[in-house]
Amino acid sequence: MRRLLTRTNRAAFVGACFFALSPAMAAGVDYSTLDPKAIAIKSLADIQWKGNGRGAQQIVLAGDPSKPGLYVILIKWNPGSNSRPHFHPNDRFITVLSGTWWVGSGRKYDPDSMKPVPAGSLVTHFANQVHYDGAKDGEAILQIVGMGPATATSAEDK
Repeated sequence: MRRLLTRTNRAAFVGACFFALSPAMAAGVDYSTLDPKAIAIKSLADIQWKGNGRGAQQIVLAGDPSKPGLYVILIKWNPGSNSRPHFHPNDRFITVLSGTWWVGSGRKYDPDSMKPVPAGSLVTHFANQVHYDGAKDGEAILQIVGMGPATATSAEDK
């Protein structure tokens, strides 16, 4: 399973980098001659982030993270936003697309101990292992590939 998802993550990473960073998109290339049954292309600017604008926002690229099966999402952490210690029931494969993402592990929430993860990094959150994450001074955009349902269980020692 991990080998399959790792391959999937690599393929999705390449696709997301093209999706989010393509110079052709910025140059206003006309894709209308492409068969829409064969390929669909949208720029990041054409997609609406879901969420309240505070904390993290999300775009679902493939699948449904609330249901069993493979999903691919983009997460945008806004500056100064962090999650609290939690875990997920399945492995999650994360690619930092832009900005710096900050991560920590353990049940005690300690934002001063969080480590920076720069754009281009690949991270695995292993199933049932406690972590927390977010952004500090600038936004961070991540692509997450996993098997749903993508639940998070609080695990903070207070």
